[in-house]
Amino acid sequence: MKFGYFTLSDNRYPNNPRSSEQFLVEIRDQAVLAEKLGLNSAWIGEHHFNRRGCVSVPAVVLANIAAATTRLRLGPAVVVLPIHHPIHVAEEWATLDQLSGGRVDFAAGRGYDSHEFTPFNADFHSSAEQFSEGIELLMRCWTETRPFNFNGRFYNFEDVEVFPKPAQEDFKPYMGSFSRFSMELAAKWDWNLLLAPFAATILFGSLHNAVTAYREICEKAEKPPQKVKCSYFIHIGEGVEERQRALQRMVDYITMAGLRKTMSQGGKGGLPPTMEYFKKIGERLNDAKASDFDDNSLLYGSPQQIIDSLKRVEAIGIDEVILYFNFGNRPDAFVREQMHRFMDDIAPAFGGA
Repeated sequence: MKFGYFTLSDNRYPNNPRSSEQFLVEIRDQAVLAEKLGLNSAWIGEHHFNRRGCVSVPAVVLANIAAATTRLRLGPAVVVLPIHHPIHVAEEWATLDQLSGGRVDFAAGRGYDSHEFTPFNADFHSSAEQFSEGIELLMRCWTETRPFNFNGRFYNFEDVEVFPKPAQEDFKPYMGSFSRFSMELAAKWDWNLLLAPFAATILFGSLHNAVTAYREICEKAEKPPQKVKCSYFIHIGEGVEERQRALQRMVDYITMAGLRKTMSQGGKGGLPPTMEYFKKIGERLNDAKASDFDDNSLLYGSPQQIIDSLKRVEAIGIDEVILYFNFGNRPDAFVREQMHRFMDDIAPAFGGA
């Protein structure tokens, strides 16, 4: 099992002295450190208007990281496809794959925050249908070898040829998934899967159940299951005080900027019918307390405790765990110390350097 660096760039905290611009540079430098330490990948989330995070263009950040590294895999976590034109997305990420020597692990998701849709004039309530159509268009952009036409509900054009193509011959993206809907899309297009264990536990009962559901969907569709990655918050530290410190940062992260309200209500007009499942997540996050979080969302404790937790994840068949070191307004020096500790004391148990 491999490990990667992951961030959603959460920076919206009361009286936070760190600017979004400062955090952007910290993230870039932490990702470069990830390669030096032996981590496999860097995954940078996309959020707008500093609601869930302050990085709005992960492709640009990852391009800068690519120029400072030689082997680190480069992944967006994730591109919110309905607020972008799929042709532009296809061009952008194929370009980065070419310039990085085939190091892109592209990932897309539907998105869940209506407030990030509205300023782009994107229709939150038809996002499922638009996302499905956008995935089809992305795949055609990357695989069609001649000019093609597209006649859909959201995208229509004739005689278009998209360049460049990805450098990787078998360019297999990742589907950011909270639901059976996105798992079915992943199976349909032979995409890999990217799961959030906390959401998987709420909606499927456990990360194991979510992976099982995905494999059953693939079997029904007569498609081979692809790789599955998952993300985890992480805090290495022993004792009651360290445990409370980690859990409080989780509470701070969940409650910042009304994340629980976004998930349960969906903003103006409510949630579309295809996202009713998000109410379960919102209800779970309502009035979040430290006791609400366990190793289904946060890896915490001594190195051995974290190794034990990750061994259970490995047994499920997870290909890679991407680790959220810098959540909850953590100082850069602390994040770097945690990254070093992980690679020194935990990764060797999985064959990592």
